[in-house]
Amino acid sequence: QVQLRESGGGLVQAGGSLRVTCTASGGSLSSNVVGWFRQGPGKGRESVGYISRSGDTLYYVDSVKGRFAISRDNAKNMVYLQMNSLKLEDTAVYYCARYESGNFGVASSYHYWGQGTQVTVSS
Repeated sequence: QVQLRESGGGLVQAGGSLRVTCTASGGSLSSNVVGWFRQGPGKGRESVGYISRSGDTLYYVDSVKGRFAISRDNAKNMVYLQMNSLKLEDTAVYYCARYESGNFGVASSYHYWGQGTQVTVSS
């Protein structure tokens, strides 16, 4: 059973940048779409975006489009979320997840999740 682990979260000033990493063990990510989700304080879990198996198809929600970028290195079994021009409202726990079936934009379509990494954006 694949296990996912997020890393790279932390405290960053508004307007700054941060990259979080999703690393898989016990299985591969290369055959799966991988999504990034986040859950802010007092909010539900929402999709950030996802990346296709090869990395040639990307999707981002409107709130992060143009600021965030997802990439992957299948040889290293890693997926990245580069976050630029961070805003206060980006503060959340960020999760990566491996897609299995269903709607790419909903959490229930992803069956393997990491523990999350906290990203806090300060003014």
